[in-house]
Amino acid sequence: MNDYQFILVKVKGNFVWHTHHETDEVFIVLEGAISIAFIDGEVRLSKGEMYVVPKGVEHKPYAEEECHIMLIEPRGVVNTGDSRGELTAHNDVWI
Repeated sequence: MNDYQFILVKVKGNFVWHTHHETDEVFIVLEGAISIAFIDGEVRLSKGEMYVVPKGVEHKPYAEEECHIMLIEPRGVVNTGDSRGELTAHNDVWI
């Protein structure tokens, strides 16, 4: 929608510390619970909750049990931001 993508993701375990310098990132929890760690604290989200990570803020999502989330971000944003590696996903992949 208007060059934004709505991405459905299953999360379990740790992700990588990363930053999106050009955009905010929206997390909406559809099922389960997720935590988002920041340098100075963390936010815990449960089903039905939403959180916006402001652009330029380093963060690391993680979930102890499988969690289903929706991410909303501009098309082409790399999921691992500036920390590319084995968890970097290809954009516009339909499963």
